[in-house]
Amino acid sequence: MRIDKFLKVSRLIKRRTVAAEACDAGKVYVGGRAVKPSYTLKIGDEVEIRLGQPITFVVKSLNEKASKDEAQTLYEIRNK
Repeated sequence: MRIDKFLKVSRLIKRRTVAAEACDAGKVYVGGRAVKPSYTLKIGDEVEIRLGQPITFVVKSLNEKASKDEAQTLYEIRNK
């Protein structure tokens, strides 16, 4: 799944276009490297979003759609 779509489905970022813009601006990192919106995310990837207060999380599941309650099960937050 593309990282911009995951960020929207997981509700970490409200809109997919905003997620894509954050990636293009170098604010989203996977494994310590800045990624583009088309980056293919895998289960177990450690992602860091540097918008406002940085947030680090590990991808647990890649669902194409998720309800509000299911969205929080897609990742596990690991702030340092």
